[in-house]
Amino acid sequence: MDERELTEPWEGVLISPGPIGHTGVLVLAGSSGRIERDRARILAQEGMTAMSIRWFGGPGQSPGICEIPLETFVSAVDLLESTRVRRICLMGSSKGAEAVLLTSVHDPRVDGVVAMSPTSVVWGNVGPGRDGKQRPYRSSWTWKGQPLPFVPYDDDWTAAEPADGPVAVRGWYEKSEQTFADLLLAAEIPIEETRADVLLVAGGDDAMWPSLPFAERLVGRRSSAGRTARLISRAEAGHRPRLPGEGPASASPHFLYGGDAVADAELGAAAWPHILDLLRG
Repeated sequence: MDERELTEPWEGVLISPGPIGHTGVLVLAGSSGRIERDRARILAQEGMTAMSIRWFGGPGQSPGICEIPLETFVSAVDLLESTRVRRICLMGSSKGAEAVLLTSVHDPRVDGVVAMSPTSVVWGNVGPGRDGKQRPYRSSWTWKGQPLPFVPYDDDWTAAEPADGPVAVRGWYEKSEQTFADLLLAAEIPIEETRADVLLVAGGDDAMWPSLPFAERLVGRRSSAGRTARLISRAEAGHRPRLPGEGPASASPHFLYGGDAVADAELGAAAWPHILDLLRG
């Protein structure tokens, strides 16, 4: 494998399997913003040209997930396309899943999208924008300079857990959907518009946000448009499914993610053959 560090226009890594890969995959992390180097290596070992980028929090980028241009990911697709792959796919988790679903809607070159622990709507910003401000809430994303319609957060929500330890914030998202129900329709991700093959992976015990109900809504939206989306789920899994070759996710001092090491690995193992099928086309 050939591993190349990327510095412009964003930090990242591009890993080639040797010969030109049939499939190129852009891999996005969630709200950590990290470069998903290990996941990209696993995909390269399967013969894919895999790339992962830091899409916020890096040099010249917004410090938080606030009005991130979807063109960030379109430019990453440009780079993947330049490696002469014949199939272009996107894989993202959590906020990264939100990003890849939206990018697949706006970029017709995307052939397949894998959304792990997805949302069915666009949410408000997580962290500050370029101006350093977190409030008032703004969209997580823009397209052609325009913010996408979004659901803000209800700040009257309080966590059930003690404030000095990790909390489950799923209830915050559920309450925000109720409070801002009039904004949901405009904020829905129009997944029926993508020409890409769609695979969704979600755990029923997700404590971060209700990714399984979100995924079921995405499937329903595709179905209503006469299109398909495959959903792989496990009731006991949480927010962070782990693919074969990945170790357990580390505990967080801030958040509870649901599931456990066994259930999260089982969901990843169940999804893995379907992921490979979609990526290889």
